[in-house]
Amino acid sequence: MTFHPVLRIATMLVGLFALASVNAEGARTRLKDIVDVEGVRENQLIGYGLVTGLNGTGDFLQNVPFTQQSLTAMLERLGTNIRDTRILIENTAAVMVTADLPPFARPGSRIDVQVSAIGDAEDLRGGVLLATPLKASDGEVYAVAQGPVAVAGFSAQGNAATIVQGVPTSGRIANGAIVEKQVDFEFSQLESLKLALKNPDFTTAKRIEQVIDGYFGQDISQAIDPATVQLFRPVGFEESLMDMVVGIEQLQVTTDQPARIVIDDRAGIIVMGADVRVSTVAIAQGNLTIRIAETPQVSQPDPFGGGETQVVPRTDVEVDADDQNRLAVVPEAVTLQELVDGLNALGIGPRDMISILQAIKASGALQAEIEIQ
Repeated sequence: MTFHPVLRIATMLVGLFALASVNAEGARTRLKDIVDVEGVRENQLIGYGLVTGLNGTGDFLQNVPFTQQSLTAMLERLGTNIRDTRILIENTAAVMVTADLPPFARPGSRIDVQVSAIGDAEDLRGGVLLATPLKASDGEVYAVAQGPVAVAGFSAQGNAATIVQGVPTSGRIANGAIVEKQVDFEFSQLESLKLALKNPDFTTAKRIEQVIDGYFGQDISQAIDPATVQLFRPVGFEESLMDMVVGIEQLQVTTDQPARIVIDDRAGIIVMGADVRVSTVAIAQGNLTIRIAETPQVSQPDPFGGGETQVVPRTDVEVDADDQNRLAVVPEAVTLQELVDGLNALGIGPRDMISILQAIKASGALQAEIEIQ
């Protein structure tokens, strides 16, 4: 029996998950890989600027008037008055500039920026971003971006054909922004901190609390909700809070998660967690397939018969009702591997398996969440 490549990959993955579930104590993860320290995060920056030096692929004046307004205002700040003067701006494009300000970034350090056109510019290749202030949500300027834009995509156009690869109206400037202001956050002055779980779970949060308390030999942590564990400075701990965080980052924690099935219906991908269980249920799967083939034939009269050449239709109709498929019983509390093996035995493809899993969930026999992307 030949299976779909996506189905073979899904079967291999769930097989690995089933083997891992045999020994749950072996699935241990470093604490630093499953939590974030509250306050230690990136901040998003945004700005509006101009890209110049384009080879006639910028904004058009009649369609994007704000590009000319921005160019006029910038030139006036540089001492050039061009008001009431009609100018062509095909070599200039209005763009939005975005960046992520890393935690503890200091003034003078550099960060990458993304540049994207907001007008009708066709291509940003060869353009240079002029000095653009980047602001955070509080309205303060934290960085200034400037430099040549690197564009991965391109476009080529002729009289009757156009080729576009990638996105030529979006680009990137590596180390294109200089940090001007830092985010005030004195980590060393904290007396307590909070750990935010990347995948919130009651059991995992409680296990983190137990592991940290066991490491320091005293109750210094508390799981206050499925997503947060609060830590206090241990009694008699004379070292810095940085040393405390470094110590707990390497602690091994056995994570837990709810039984979940993730389905990407567009790509036909199914990913199942190791704790998926199915109660006793009977499954029958079959599709009615009708194939119609048209093979018209040409009918010619005998020589000197006085007839006319005609096209005679010929239609072949084939019906496949999948009569070989039978009702299959899935026993109670089967493992993930047994469930997949049973569905594979029915010769079910990925898309039919999606429908079957949804039907099993609707019947109440599937003990797992289904998440459709």
